[in-house]
Amino acid sequence: MLTTIQNSDLTVTVCDRGAQLQSIQSSDGTEYLWQGDPAYWTSRAPNIFPYVARLTEGKFYYQGNVYGFGNHGLVRYADLAVVDASPDSVTYRLESDEDTLRQYPFPFRYTMRYQVQGKRLLMQTTVENTGTKRMFFAVGGHPGFNVPLEDGLSFSDYCLEFDEPAEPYRLLLADSGAVTPGQERYPLEDGRRIPLDHSLFDHDAIVLHHTAKTVALKAKGGRRGVTVSFPDFRYVGFWHKPKTDAPYVCIEPWTSLPSREGIIENLALQSDLLHLDPGEKYKTEWWIEIA
Repeated sequence: MLTTIQNSDLTVTVCDRGAQLQSIQSSDGTEYLWQGDPAYWTSRAPNIFPYVARLTEGKFYYQGNVYGFGNHGLVRYADLAVVDASPDSVTYRLESDEDTLRQYPFPFRYTMRYQVQGKRLLMQTTVENTGTKRMFFAVGGHPGFNVPLEDGLSFSDYCLEFDEPAEPYRLLLADSGAVTPGQERYPLEDGRRIPLDHSLFDHDAIVLHHTAKTVALKAKGGRRGVTVSFPDFRYVGFWHKPKTDAPYVCIEPWTSLPSREGIIENLALQSDLLHLDPGEKYKTEWWIEIA
């Protein structure tokens, strides 16, 4: 089922499956969100929980047992319940059950709330540990945005521009998408910009840390753009389907990294995962704003 929220500036549609965004339109009808063309990538904006990207061999260890799930975790494959809705906001929830516990051995309550605020879409993620032992997890987002956003411009007219100068590092990924040892400096043009070119993604995602926490997709001379702010997230990834001319780019805030190449991770020992003790809650928010 689809739910639409709106105000005078934005109309946003969300699907129960994965509480995934389906559309972000401005008042003039411009579509900002990638629409899932199967020639390139069928998703639009998956929500990530409880693990980012790929597990080595699709599995992990916890207390001597083996578990596993698909790419980016459980939420993107589940139907979430609408627990609150108004003209400008909607809240979805997923509770652990027998099926999730077979894949991920922690009772949880996951809540995703969307609210339109002027030209900004606020997204709030809350995770609650409803079990009796410490739980380990990650959260993130994976929205894709149309590029170009207006006639007369091409993909290479756009850039990704951080709001503050930085000297980030790039995490290195294997062909499998797993993390490999080491990292390298990733120089930004004028300390802030990544000019877009399809070849940037020939070796999968560009995953950076030590960046500013706001980045804009924009074109010189263009009238339309998108800004994504992610104050609580340690990493940000940029991606489109490798070795294609895909007309979109994903901006992906992550709290943690994928599995290391060749290593089946023990969730209790993976150092960058978040954790909650019984009864505790984790809440974070980030937002998308259209120009």
